[in-house]
Amino acid sequence: MYLNARNVLIHQEVISIGSLNANIVHPREVFKPAISNGAASIILVHNHPSGDISPSQEDLKLTSRLAEAGHLLGIEVLDHVIISDSRFLSFRSESYI
Repeated sequence: MYLNARNVLIHQEVISIGSLNANIVHPREVFKPAISNGAASIILVHNHPSGDISPSQEDLKLTSRLAEAGHLLGIEVLDHVIISDSRFLSFRSESYI
């Protein structure tokens, strides 16, 4: 989700659709729409179909990598949210970001 300087949603986009247990996401694919839409910040969202909302090591590494890239570009990663059918986990609330 791409937000303006007032944290209002200005654009949303599906970047990648993964397989059962893996997904490949590159920072350039995440930040290209942010730049073209003039976003000031982003919120990352992905699902865990298993229902377990615990972040994997890959989730943590990717979030850190995207936050670093965002810092370099001046586009803040406000949060990363993992959703399941009935629950969610906010990386910001859990102090992962």
